[in-house]
Amino acid sequence: GGTTVALVGKSGSGKSSFINLLPRFYDIKSGTIKIDEQDISRVTLESLRKEIAAVSQEIILFDDTVEANIAYGRIGASKEDVILASQNAAADEFIRALPKGYDTIVGENGLKLSGGQKQRISIARAMLKNSSIILLDEATSALDSESESKVKYAIDNLIKNRTTIIIAHRLSTIKNADKIIVLSEGSLIEEGTHEELLIKSDTYKKLYNQEITN
Repeated sequence: GGTTVALVGKSGSGKSSFINLLPRFYDIKSGTIKIDEQDISRVTLESLRKEIAAVSQEIILFDDTVEANIAYGRIGASKEDVILASQNAAADEFIRALPKGYDTIVGENGLKLSGGQKQRISIARAMLKNSSIILLDEATSALDSESESKVKYAIDNLIKNRTTIIIAHRLSTIKNADKIIVLSEGSLIEEGTHEELLIKSDTYKKLYNQEITN
């Protein structure tokens, strides 16, 4: 609990499958997944998913107001709750600059917003949900540098004191993770900190060096 674990590996190594198993989007055929020593197959889906918030590159926004899209994170949330979550997600400033502020209709799947704005609304929604576990399909790889720095600030706020599992597309963003898991063809092949893996894992070293030279 309260630690950050990053998943790295080539495309197809099993990172997304790993993330999808936790909220039980599909169930495992053998073995067990435990959170705080509780087998997740023995708890209700509602209680499990209440404790999990996901932020991914595929952001689902509804053709509704900004406020309604954020409030979707928690039924019965007040306007003040929505604004506080937006402030923590570095979104309040741009929302207030929209034609009707929080009452602005965002269009189908947020077509009236930029990639960075959609991402911060998604993070505000996750903050409002206030779950203890955050699943992060690292969401900054397609953003320009200004949006990226704002989204990173919002993500840092989101994951503070929470258990976080990150799918890392850029290794530079996960150097400070408490643990990094290296996956290959569906198997865990190495685990450790960034410094440890640079010494002991040829796969991690190769992935890291490729990124530095690109």
